[in-house]
Amino acid sequence: MIPRIQKRGQRTIGLLYYLYGPGKFEEHTDPHLVASWDHNAPDPGRDAAATLKQLQQLLDQPVENIDQAGRPRKHVWHLSVRNGAEDRVLTDEEWGDVARRMVAAAGIDDPEQGAGCRWAAVRHADDHIHIVATLVRENGYKPDLDNDATRVQTQARALEVELGLRRLNKGDGTAAKRPTSAERHKAERQGRERTAREELRETVRQAAAGAQSEGEFFGRLAAAGLLIRKRAAPSGDLLGYKVALPDDRNKDNEPVFYPGARLAPDLSLPRVRERWSAGIHEQDRSADPPSRTAPASPSGARRRTASAAWTAVMLIGHGDDAVAAAHVAAAGEVLDALAKTSPASTRRDLRDAAFAFERACRSHIRAERGHGRALRQAARDLIHSGPALGRGEDGATTAMAIDMLFFIITASVHWHAKKGHAQQAAAARQAAEHLRSAYQAAAAQPLGVLYQRGRRLGRPVVQRQTAGLRAAVPELAERVLAEPGWYALAATLADAEAAGHDPASLLAHTAGRRELDTAEALSDVLVWRLRRAAGLPADTSDKVTEANAAERSAHQAGQPAPGRAGPRRGRP
Repeated sequence: MIPRIQKRGQRTIGLLYYLYGPGKFEEHTDPHLVASWDHNAPDPGRDAAATLKQLQQLLDQPVENIDQAGRPRKHVWHLSVRNGAEDRVLTDEEWGDVARRMVAAAGIDDPEQGAGCRWAAVRHADDHIHIVATLVRENGYKPDLDNDATRVQTQARALEVELGLRRLNKGDGTAAKRPTSAERHKAERQGRERTAREELRETVRQAAAGAQSEGEFFGRLAAAGLLIRKRAAPSGDLLGYKVALPDDRNKDNEPVFYPGARLAPDLSLPRVRERWSAGIHEQDRSADPPSRTAPASPSGARRRTASAAWTAVMLIGHGDDAVAAAHVAAAGEVLDALAKTSPASTRRDLRDAAFAFERACRSHIRAERGHGRALRQAARDLIHSGPALGRGEDGATTAMAIDMLFFIITASVHWHAKKGHAQQAAAARQAAEHLRSAYQAAAAQPLGVLYQRGRRLGRPVVQRQTAGLRAAVPELAERVLAEPGWYALAATLADAEAAGHDPASLLAHTAGRRELDTAEALSDVLVWRLRRAAGLPADTSDKVTEANAAERSAHQAGQPAPGRAGPRRGRP
């Protein structure tokens, strides 16, 4: 059950015309009262003799009874209460009880407190009601509406239990503002998949991913095609910013601007600045120092992402709260960057994963930003290396990076759940499901190549790798051998052996460093961990192997590789 208090208004009759009318998209059916402050209140929906004007005059009567100077400037209070699509349809009597409980919780009309405000609850659809109230009590005093939004949310959680409805997680005030109904309807009219507010939030998050200065951040916003307005102090110091989509206009054909803070709490200018102003902490010194230049290719950026993710999982699970929160937030930046630069085959799922995980990046535990430095550098590398082509090494390393990120997201779920962050944990779970889909799309081709190579291995080689598997991870061996992906793992173990590693020792070390309980396919996870740890190519198809060799030779000679125009240049 979702109660939402709308902006206060000045015209009771205007709201009644909307509630009893057909709706902007002709979606209103059989508008009628289900409850009100007075059992005898006229119902223009069911009583042919009743009019909207009569109902409006009765609702406004306490307002009209006091002096003009004492009246609220905006005296119309409006609450909508909506159930989910999967909830049962409530009766009029049940919705009437919901309305009475909501106005009592908000402070509009509580019978135990004497004279209240006048209100009416209108139902014009199966799944929701609207409550309109006027904000002067019968005795001429104004109601106490402090924290009315919090109180109606608490009442909704209680009603969900009593009425057997889907139970929603309690909010904590750190979520981004939801699009308004007007914004949603506008997006529908324009054929947008998401509202302008949501599109802007996604674009700004991608611009902030890995950015190291204001110039870089605003340069990325401009490159993305957004309109930007900056707010400066008399001294010239920048105080804030707001952005707009060029084609999102109001009735006067002016761009509709949104301040960063109205897109999400962590997108205000001061909060964005925290990302690049944080210093280096001791926890990061053990990791490889971040590169100051862009990687040579998208595949290099993805390998770096996998390595940074590998290190971050343990820090989320066992670090201090501020450290864990920093790595969770930085993981969101990596998801934003990966979604922006990945091929079409995975872009949609990665966008959805990043969109969902955005909610998991904020809680009342403030991130100590410097601790996520390695992940932020990985996000920067992804942006500067440019889009992946979706084939060969680029596509395979995308699968490798997604696989490692999945474990960060899973660690985030556990951390948020342990801290009682219900909404954040739910968002991270949703992001994990989208990552599963993205991984399946990215991994199909490279794992298929490895599988075929594994099937072609000689019997003595397979037997040797099987024995090594049983010796290295006896508790996992039978499960791995039963998976189709075993042949891809066997090929990887053979590659590691050919590269001079002891496959069994490498496998034992790699499998023991992180938990595997959440892995659906152990062999897949072990393939990517081994190939990353041993420095093996992510993709071993003949064409890719030849291209990688040509690129290495050309790099050594200082010339572009055949078929390439030279090193990729990042875009700020």
